Amino acid sequence: MANVNPYLTFNGTCEAAFDFYQSVFGGEFPYKGKYKDMPPGEYPLPDAEKEKIMHICLPIGGGSMLMGSDSSEAFGKATTMGDNIAISINTDSEEEATRLFNGLSAGGRITMPLDKTFWGAFFGMFVDKFGIHWMVNYDYEQAE
Repeated sequence: MANVNPYLTFNGTCEAAFDFYQSVFGGEFPYKGKYKDMPPGEYPLPDAEKEKIMHICLPIGGGSMLMGSDSSEAFGKATTMGDNIAISINTDSEEEATRLFNGLSAGGRITMPLDKTFWGAFFGMFVDKFGIHWMVNYDYEQAE
């Protein structure tokens, strides 16, 4: 089966965002490359952009990877994605849901507090301090 991995694009805050995500999820970055690491001459970049993140990835469990980069003048500015997409996390326990919700929403804006729902889940939504929309879910009836 195909594996879906969210890829986030930032306007210069990718490294700070991924350091924040690592502080919540844990783990290590298997790859963290900056634009200055690209072979010279392929894409001319202003000096101010060379320290930006070209690509980064963070394993976040279950074989998933959270990936990202900063936009560059050479490739066009990233636009804010608005509210038409969110990263949804399904957890193995209420405790894990609470830990991830509280960690990732710190400094952000909670749009639906984490709580028991009428559909049998422990669920909440927020926008993190980097503008990324998240949903955290724990289903009480786990498939066997």
